[in-house]
Order: sequence, then C-alpha cells, then structure tokens
Amino acid sequence: MDRRKYTAFFAFVKAVPDPRKARGKVHPWEFLLLGVCGALLSGQQTGSAIADWVAAHAQEIAAFLRMSLRRTPSHSTLRRALRYMDVEALERLVAEHNRALEREDPASARVTGADGRPLRGWAIDGKEVRGAGAHGSKVHLLSIAQHGSGITIAQRQVEEKTNEIPMVPELLAGRDLRGKVITLDALNTQRATAQRILDQGGHYLMIVKENQPALYADIETFFQATLLAQEDDRDTFVCFDKGHGRLETRTLTCSSGLSHYLSWPGAKQVAMRRCRRTDTRSGKVSCETTYAVTSLDRKQAAARQLEALWRGHWTIENQDHYVRDVTMLEDRCQIHKGNAPCVLAALKNGLLAALRYHGWTNIAAAIRHFAASAHKALAFLTGYAPSRHSAQIAKALRA
Repeated sequence: MDRRKYTAFFAFVKAVPDPRKARGKVHPWEFLLLGVCGALLSGQQTGSAIADWVAAHAQEIAAFLRMSLRRTPSHSTLRRALRYMDVEALERLVAEHNRALEREDPASARVTGADGRPLRGWAIDGKEVRGAGAHGSKVHLLSIAQHGSGITIAQRQVEEKTNEIPMVPELLAGRDLRGKVITLDALNTQRATAQRILDQGGHYLMIVKENQPALYADIETFFQATLLAQEDDRDTFVCFDKGHGRLETRTLTCSSGLSHYLSWPGAKQVAMRRCRRTDTRSGKVSCETTYAVTSLDRKQAAARQLEALWRGHWTIENQDHYVRDVTMLEDRCQIHKGNAPCVLAALKNGLLAALRYHGWTNIAAAIRHFAASAHKALAFLTGYAPSRHSAQIAKALRA
C-alpha cells in the first residue's frame, strides 16, 4: 500500500469511548467520529460547516464503515458529540498514532552529535485557541512537537488557574527521554523542569532571558568579557539564510567555561546566538542577541549541533501552531463549549502528522485535494484503497 495515500489514523480515533447514554442512540459512534475527521480533512472549520459536510456525504461515510444509515445526524447531534467527547482519551490515542509514525520513520528530525550519536529534538511550547477564548473560557494548550517533522508527541490543556510552568514537568512525566533534547523558550526555563528532564535520561536546551535574572546576567557577562575569549574553549558556527524577503546571518558561540560556576541543574555549556537580518527591499538591518544553557557537553554537541537544535525548536511554531491558525483557521473557529475546542485541536494534530508522514509538505494543497473528493478523504482516513471498495460504495450509495 502506498504510504503517501493511506493511513490508519481512524483506526486509532475510533477507539475513543462513546460518551452517550444507551437510550436514544440513533447514529453509530464511529459514524460521527469519521464524519468529523472527514470534514476537518476537507477544510471545514465551523460547527455548521462540519455538520453540513457530514450531511452531504452521510451515505459515503456509512458505506466506508460498511453500515446502514437510517437518517442523517443533525447539527445538534454533532455539536454534542464534540462537547462531551473524552478529550483525555482522544489525546492519548492521537499521541499513540503520532508515536507510531515517529517509530516508522526513525531517521527524521535527528541531529548527528559531535560524537556521532543521533540527537532527536523535542520542542515544548504553548498555544492559545483564540477563537474559543473570545466566546467562552480561555483555552490554552501545551504541546511537545518533534523537530523537523512537526509531529505532536503529546498535548494537554493548561488548567485555567495556572500557567505553562508547572504543566511542563507533568507533560514530560513517565516519558523515556533517552536520546532526546528538549528545547524550551524562556518562559519554561526553570530549574524544576531542567531537573525533571535529567532525571528521565534526557538533555535540554533552554533559552535564557531576564525572567531568570541571575542566570542571564552570568551568561551575558561571560560572553561580553572579550579578554577571556582566547582563554576558554569557545566554539563558533556561522550560517546564512535567504528567504521571505530578507538575508539572515546567524552566529552561535558556545562554551563550557561556566559549567563549574553555574548552579543550574546539569549545565554543561552556555551559548550566545546573534542574528543579523537585512531586509532585501528596504535595506534595513536588525540585530538580536539571545542566550541559552544546555546539559549537552562539547563531546555531544558543538556549536553546529546547538544551532541546528536551536533552529529546530521553531518547528512547533512554523509547522504546527502557524498551520493550525492560518491554514486550518483554528483561531477563527468559534466553537467554544465543553471539550469541543480541545477535541478539534487534538484531531488537527493527528491529521497534520498523518498528512506530513504521507508526503504532504503543503497542508493547504492537501486540504484542497481532499476537499475536492469526499471519497479520497475517507479513503485516506480509513486506509481503504478506493480501487478495492469503489464497487461496494457505489452499490451502497444506490441503495
């Protein structure tokens, strides 16, 4: 079977338990789940649009599931299914699906360490679902995404009366982090998080800003002390990029000179990254200097490897959050009641992972492709090749 066309995504999702009471059930639970997944894959974003798509393709959905359909589900039926779905079970099943894709493609998203051993980057960052928050309670999600592929390893909702900081150790709890480098932005550069990563066998690369004043001051002073530049083991890597109307020069310098001074858990190196950006139209030049601390020593990661991991952290923004916001219009979706916002976010994570694994690099093009044919969308979700089931489906549609 061509892995670019078919996937077992729905085989995982259909295991989500049915929250409905036995009395009054009309539509099979698998039918509702496949309908919602098919609508999302076809670019339907609002509650009404999802319900309309399911109604328009109800017989095809039933045929793919090899079941009879007495009547088309109403808008309210689909809304209730989204509101009351067990989001924790769904997140767990989507994570299992995504981990399966990760295991089947073990060579992706790896950085070859200075010692020749592979390092796989995992980025942690949060995202607010603004469309839901504009009409109901604030919905803030915290995710782990794999560098390079953008596959979401795990996702959890941040509780309303807290923030991301205490949720990061909870998100990492119980995970085997051997061979993994966890990259985090400045907000989540915390001692407890660093210690948790080390305790679970992993490494970290943490951005350091003024929210950790002592650590920031130590690293900034160290790199500004130019007289010592020839006396320590500093390593520098420079790379160039051109795109999006700008020229960018990134220079990363790392050193283990503070490893015995810092009281930060497991700190082996500190790094300074300078980005010089030139707008190709206006000629305007901007410069930015950022610092980081890592538990990787020089034998594991020199400046080249740290730059690759630093750059890889933005996968979670570029291939996950941005795509969900702009291409899948998550921030414009006004569904906000119950578990619906988190359910839709989890399903989108799974769909993005499946699409990328099967060769789709342009998600907008993928959505247009499947929007043109419900048959192709349902085949992609269920893993049934159209050529094998076309006659059966056509017969069901004529019945």
